[in-house]
Amino acid sequence: MQAVIKKWFREKEYGFIDNGSGPDIMVRKADLVNCQYLKIGAFVEFECHIDKQGLVAKKVKLTKSLNQNPKANKNRPAKPHYFGVMK
Repeated sequence: MQAVIKKWFREKEYGFIDNGSGPDIMVRKADLVNCQYLKIGAFVEFECHIDKQGLVAKKVKLTKSLNQNPKANKNRPAKPHYFGVMK
């Protein structure tokens, strides 16, 4: 699945992924791949699992935008744009 980070509590080491009209999906620092924490608005790819607390994201990786269209700005020079914070 792919979605956007809705909240991140750095001191508590967890946050929530926006799930549209459904319940938010919890993500813990221990389930992040190649990053230490996430920023609000970062796009992520993950596996969604159910546990006793509700929906939980596993194997969470930073990704580019959900609606990335490389042809949309073909006259602009490509600039790297990283969401979240890499290790």
